[in-house]
Amino acid sequence: VQLVESGGGSVQAGGSLRLSCVASRFGSCTYNWYDLSWFRQAPGKEREGVAAIDGGDGSTYYADSVKGRFTISQENAKNTVYLQMNGLKPEDSAKYYCAADVWRPSAVSLVSYFSYRGQGTQVTVS
Repeated sequence: VQLVESGGGSVQAGGSLRLSCVASRFGSCTYNWYDLSWFRQAPGKEREGVAAIDGGDGSTYYADSVKGRFTISQENAKNTVYLQMNGLKPEDSAKYYCAADVWRPSAVSLVSYFSYRGQGTQVTVS
């Protein structure tokens, strides 16, 4: 599976950004077999699962740190998952990665262990 992120950038605190991730090369599977997710990693910190969505039924789950501010969504016809980030805080600054796998983790924190991930896109909040 290939994942390509876009949409990162620099924004002031309280601002918004929308990240996109286009998925392709599923092999014998299809997009809706996968859970698509976002995790982030800041310098010197551990990876943090942010949000995930079931490619099939669209169910979502979030880290407590972003609930009410971030929204994950998808366009199945475009094999694309989005992360709308509102009310950004300096502590949200990190490199954000799109990740995918066919298993459903028991907690969003585990999405950083998904088998497939993109190259990441930087988000900086000042």
